[in-house]
Amino acid sequence: MYVLIADDHSLFRDGIVSLLEATDFIVVGQVGNGADAVAEAQRMRPDLVLLDINMPQMDGFEALKRLKETMPDVKVVMLTVSDRDEDLFAAMDYGADGFLLKSLPADEFINLLNSLRQGEIAITRQMATRLLKRGRQQPGKTMSGNVLTTREVEILKLVADGLSNRAIAQKLSISPNTVKYHIKNILTKLDVQNRTEAVAIALKKGIISSRNIPPSA
Repeated sequence: MYVLIADDHSLFRDGIVSLLEATDFIVVGQVGNGADAVAEAQRMRPDLVLLDINMPQMDGFEALKRLKETMPDVKVVMLTVSDRDEDLFAAMDYGADGFLLKSLPADEFINLLNSLRQGEIAITRQMATRLLKRGRQQPGKTMSGNVLTTREVEILKLVADGLSNRAIAQKLSISPNTVKYHIKNILTKLDVQNRTEAVAIALKKGIISSRNIPPSA
């Protein structure tokens, strides 16, 4: 997996590079601000971007939003010292594929990054519990487009149209595995078990409209 690292502390970046390269990750670049992260990601096309939150010129959240808008298939994981709920929630709402603290043990950090290969979210059990608690505390909250990424909403609309993963992949010119990965993220974010439930809650919350549902035969 090819990785780009964005953090404004060069000593920390060097440590992460050494840790990643001791495994089978390949670091293709490292930058010190969000603007360079977006530019270098678009140039290098890495599989994964590790983003700090607090950086000069452009912070990690803005970089995350731009990366997901322009490169929806790239995995983006926030790597930060921040343990604040609002930062965790914002990262997930903007489409992050993970949220990891810099204080994590090295082996746990690598294991969580490896979970991305199976389409999972790189997040600790404690962080996942906080996300679940948030969802339960706000069951009636109206979901806006930034809960799901633009690509995820696009795929969910096609699911509502009754298309299979393979048909969606052909329509969007992406691989079936990429579709499967996005659908897994959709199910996780909407806290549902299957595609039918995802469509139902998306209709209820206004993420998609009934125009996406084909009439019964």
